[in-house]
Amino acid sequence: MSDPDSPFDLGAGMAGLSTEVIDGTEAETSALNARPAPQNAPLKLVKGGASQPLRHESGVLHVSGTAAYIDDLPEPKGLLHLAPGLSTKASARILSMDLEAVRAAPGIVLVLTADDIPGHNDVSPVGKHDEPLLATDTVSYYGQMIFAVVAETRAQARAAVRLAKIIYEDLPAVLDVAQARAAGGELVWRSLTLSRGDAPAALPKAPRRVSGSLSVGGQEHFYLEGQAAMAMPGEDGEMRVWSSTQHPTETQLMVTHVLDCPGALVTVEVRRMGGGFGGKETQANGPACLTALAASITGRAAKLRLDRDDDMTITGKRHDFVIDYDVGFDDEGRIHAVDMVLAARCGWSADLSGPVTDRALFHADNAYYYPDVRLRSEPLKTNTQSNTAYRGFGGPQGIVGAERLIEEIAYATGLDPLDVRLRNAYESGTTRDLTPYHMNVEDSIAADLMKTLAEDCDYRKRREDIRAFNAKSRFIRRGIALTPVKFGIAFTATHYNQAGALVHIYTDGSVQVNHGGCEMGQGLHTKMVQIVMREFALEADRVRITATNTGKVPNTSATAASSGADLNGMAVLDAVTKIKDRLIMFAAEHWSVTEKEIAFTPDGVKAGDTLIPFPDLIKAAYFARISLSSNGFYKTPKIHWNPDTGRGRPFLYFAYGAACSEVAVDTLTGEMQIERVDILHDAGQSLNPAIDIGQVEGAFVQGAGWLTTEELVWDAAGRLRTHAPSTYKIPGCSDRPRIFNVRLLENAPNREDSIFRSKAVGEPPFVHGLSVLHAISDALASLNHYRTCPRLDAPATPETILRCADRLRKTAEAHAAPGTA
Repeated sequence: MSDPDSPFDLGAGMAGLSTEVIDGTEAETSALNARPAPQNAPLKLVKGGASQPLRHESGVLHVSGTAAYIDDLPEPKGLLHLAPGLSTKASARILSMDLEAVRAAPGIVLVLTADDIPGHNDVSPVGKHDEPLLATDTVSYYGQMIFAVVAETRAQARAAVRLAKIIYEDLPAVLDVAQARAAGGELVWRSLTLSRGDAPAALPKAPRRVSGSLSVGGQEHFYLEGQAAMAMPGEDGEMRVWSSTQHPTETQLMVTHVLDCPGALVTVEVRRMGGGFGGKETQANGPACLTALAASITGRAAKLRLDRDDDMTITGKRHDFVIDYDVGFDDEGRIHAVDMVLAARCGWSADLSGPVTDRALFHADNAYYYPDVRLRSEPLKTNTQSNTAYRGFGGPQGIVGAERLIEEIAYATGLDPLDVRLRNAYESGTTRDLTPYHMNVEDSIAADLMKTLAEDCDYRKRREDIRAFNAKSRFIRRGIALTPVKFGIAFTATHYNQAGALVHIYTDGSVQVNHGGCEMGQGLHTKMVQIVMREFALEADRVRITATNTGKVPNTSATAASSGADLNGMAVLDAVTKIKDRLIMFAAEHWSVTEKEIAFTPDGVKAGDTLIPFPDLIKAAYFARISLSSNGFYKTPKIHWNPDTGRGRPFLYFAYGAACSEVAVDTLTGEMQIERVDILHDAGQSLNPAIDIGQVEGAFVQGAGWLTTEELVWDAAGRLRTHAPSTYKIPGCSDRPRIFNVRLLENAPNREDSIFRSKAVGEPPFVHGLSVLHAISDALASLNHYRTCPRLDAPATPETILRCADRLRKTAEAHAAPGTA
């Protein structure tokens, strides 16, 4: 019989899902909303332009099923299909490879091996040349591509790969951080140290000190559209590739390396991806190169769409970390010194593990000032998938470390963790504003955000009520936590902080926009359309975004690091401004007014007292031979970084936010329910509040999933056992918070000159999921009367929760035993 008071009673129903944008009236007394805006903000916006909740430009296509992805494109005549042949060993030498049965199978046109590559058998994105497209003498992880079958149909290709006969000689395999360290700790990239002061000397002098270790798991990207590519050969060696990639320029470069041809012969195009989350920044290169290789050799179009199991087996994940920490502090909960080592399972090749582990260090302070600090990375080589970019790019793992320090201090001192967070927050304009990489935090609002959210969601009273509930509840325990995020925005590889765009106005007044960013559902294209709408005062149906194409905008950066809108938005604005300046000059001369008297309005273009419909102005400009097309370019200012010294300004600005989560935990089963979540997030002057709120909601759920339900498991042979939806659990609809309140901070435009003073919103809100992990920890701490830090590792699956609960109960029993202090 169901318990009406139990949070797990399904008959009780679900509370409504609630989202809102602060309207500027409720929070007028907050210091956050009292900050003066920059001189050029707030902007006067036209109807439907930037900062308006315009619907997603492909939204109707998405819900109607007519949005075209790689596998939906019309198939050219004679299209060939590929399937990869994968290693069944984690570390081995290839003694022999018999592919005759594969070649003789029905429908097989070609079997590709490394010997068929005319150029370089290498797809390393960082130039280490440690990542062959197809393995040759050795294999380095279970699932590595060794050969590829090219067939008339996909079914024939998939059937034929199973006929290969490969004989291996096993070699020692290193599968996790512990094994890597025991084997000598071979690195895939150099270790980085960030330091300020003298942490080793300061730690023994601190009034109190705690050391420990935590592990945080990896995460599968689980994009809805798997890795896919199609290539079509052209004349004189031309190759056109359609790829589900976040980095068309890098994919183009890899194809040229494999085919040994100039970049001008290869064009890569992507209209949209069915999700990416970082998993298509480098991992898309292999499928694209294989299809281009097959097309080049056969002279026929070729396509590869990975099966979900193969996709998960082949591709890299979020890096899992082991974080060793030592923190000195005082009775008031103030941090004196921090020493932390962040070790990551990186996989068999470098991929992006260097930059990922670097960024983990950059965020190992989160929103907190460490007076003396030393942070060290340990990017370890293992015989597993080469881990890669994932939303947050190492930042969330570093923040997990920072928040564990806060939790340790709170339990050691008996303080509310929120008070410990507030006492250690950065204070801009004081001596407590310098990061471990020696960048000043000029705009810290983390403490104000936490205070505002705590008051808005009644955190203090709810915490008291929860403790009272736990004192009477035998099995169901509740917990609450409020955590902040400070997230740096920019590529730490400085040269990536650039973007290009191309804008055309046609003689009917319609506008076409192209830029170097890629759409993967996040609404980037919609925001680019809004920028054009705002500047020319046009409606959405007059502006058309086109597929990202290396033949239109070259040498682009990956759509990653939350910089898509920042970089490409400014490039689009630059292109539009060039055309607009020409039109203003022409209109002023043509209608005999000053340039200041020209205004673009929703009703048309005003030239003094004359109102000209926008299409008429464009037609007149065309006949006057005024250029109606322009490219645009932008590079991020101020940033610099020296990895040799561990100092610089790697970020243009920081995005902030705070989240409060309340959970209920069944200590008999380990089951957990997120009861309520309140989020206050800083998106600057949002380009599109509706899209940004959606990004915050989705990022939170994805972050909570990483830390609770999503678990990657390898067996002793190095096989990924969680390689399908049947064995890998992403959050479902029933896992969402019962009450979900999301608000965007108002009247807080970006202090830096970003696109219309907005802030990036892709990665920072992912960190809000961390509040769930700490709420679970708070619930479990009640089992030992809040006397000890639960030291809950992630993901906090039911099994992990039960193990932690058992340990805490035993500790409580030991405390209660006669003669126990």
